[in-house]
Amino acid sequence: MTGFTAAVSAITDAFGDPTRRRIYLYLREQAPASGATAAAVATEVGVHPNVARHHLDKLAAGGYVEVLARDVAGAAQRRAGRPSKRYVAVAVESGELPPVRADDLVLALLGQALARLPRSDAEAMAEEVGATYGRALATGLTGDVLAAGQRSLRSAMQAVAAALTAHGFAAHTADGHARLRIINDHCPFGSLALDHPVLCAVDKGLVRGMLTALYPDGAAFDINTESSKARGDRECATAI
Repeated sequence: MTGFTAAVSAITDAFGDPTRRRIYLYLREQAPASGATAAAVATEVGVHPNVARHHLDKLAAGGYVEVLARDVAGAAQRRAGRPSKRYVAVAVESGELPPVRADDLVLALLGQALARLPRSDAEAMAEEVGATYGRALATGLTGDVLAAGQRSLRSAMQAVAAALTAHGFAAHTADGHARLRIINDHCPFGSLALDHPVLCAVDKGLVRGMLTALYPDGAAFDINTESSKARGDRECATAI
C-alpha cells in the first residue's frame, strides 16, 4: 500500500492536478479487463468529457494508463465502425516512476498555488496580469491603429486580434449575438489551460488592456469570456 500511495503522490506531483489523481484512482477500482470510457470518467469526477480525455491522454503518455479498443465485456470489438476507447490503469511501482522534469515542477507549483486561491480571486489575478501585459503591447500599436483617436471599434478590435496572433493565439474577429467577438483558434498555454481553466481570464485581460489603450472609450465596454475550450466549449471567444 505504501508503494501504491507513493506512486499516486508522484503522479500528482508530476502533473500538478488533483483531478488526474482522482481519475487514476477511479480507474484502479475498475476491472482490468474492461476499464472505463472517457464518458464514465467524466461523470465520476464531474468534468466535461473533453477535459477527461485530456487527463486520460496525459496519464497514458506517462505510462500510467493503457488505452484499449474493447467493448464492455472486454472482448475485442467486432462490429463495424470505430471501436470505443476504454482506459485501464497500469500498476506502477515507485521505483519505476520516470524522473520529474523542471517544467513538471513548475506546473505542480502553479497548480498548488491556484488551488489555494478562491476561483474568483485566481481569475481576477489572471485577468489583471493579462490586462497589464495588454496595455504594454498596445503602446507600440497606438500610432498605427488610431488616427487622432478617430478609428472605429472594429479597427481597434482587428488590431487586438493581430497582436494576439503575433503572440501565438491565432486570433480573428467575428460578429455574433449583436456583439463583436475575438476568437482564438490556438492557445499558447496548451494543456496548462485545460488543467487550470482560470488561466482563460488572461485572454480576457489581454483584450481589455489593449482595447482600453487603443480605443477612446475602450474602458467603458463590457468584456466577457463567451466560450472556452478548457471548459468544454467548441471555441475560445471573448465578446465585446
